[in-house]
Amino acid sequence: MRFVDTNVLIYAVSRNPLEQEKAERATKILDGVDLALSVQVLQEFYVQATRPTRPGALAHEEAVALIETYLGFPVQELTTEIVLAALETRKRFCISYWDAAILEASRALGCDVVLSEDLADGQDYAGVRVENPFTAA
Repeated sequence: MRFVDTNVLIYAVSRNPLEQEKAERATKILDGVDLALSVQVLQEFYVQATRPTRPGALAHEEAVALIETYLGFPVQELTTEIVLAALETRKRFCISYWDAAILEASRALGCDVVLSEDLADGQDYAGVRVENPFTAA
């Protein structure tokens, strides 16, 4: 299973002409059946997609409808175990807590790949490898 980071969801709804290739790639990714995400990803998606200063911001209702669709994928809840593991991962790899929480949520779901533009492409974080799905876009 592949874990989807927030930027994939954001690109999928982008109306920016400069992000058209990434939007198409993100939409293809979300057609997959081997995907998972976390509550953190859903929260970040809502905040970023509806941000009033975002060009083409989604209305609340649009964002909620998309989130309800994304609930068809396995979604990792935030637990104290994930928080503690993320704190250790943050320290071990010198990354942000939020990125570490993504890695630990993916690990909790049994994912071995995280699709993300934010972490180092190809980096293995103790058994969870990052792939930037937009490097060829």
